[in-house]
Amino acid sequence: VQLQACGGGLVQPGGSLRLSCTASGTIDYINAWAWYRQPPGKGRDLVVELENTGDPAFSSSKKGRFTISSENAKRTVYLQMDSLKPEDTAVYYCYAKMRTGGADYAPWPRDFWGKGTLVTVSS
Repeated sequence: VQLQACGGGLVQPGGSLRLSCTASGTIDYINAWAWYRQPPGKGRDLVVELENTGDPAFSSSKKGRFTISSENAKRTVYLQMDSLKPEDTAVYYCYAKMRTGGADYAPWPRDFWGKGTLVTVSS
């Protein structure tokens, strides 16, 4: 079971960027998604989180300039970032709390992290 994030890159101040993250493997249930970020030389902080509401199609939550949304049927979460600022420069990590099955079976939900994708906001 793993999370694969993509969509990072260089963007100008004021621009927008959308990250995506897809979970793969034998997954029985996704309890929650989140995006964290770690600016250069600093610790990792929560950007925005989203609990699975049970809607199999789509759900979302907005926090300021950042919107997290998920398509659980595709096991994918997105982070829409608008009006980006230089201080948004960071490595962005997706996170999921999931119940896994098959060879990765566990009786309780566990934390999973993607490897991170770099977002650089600069002119």
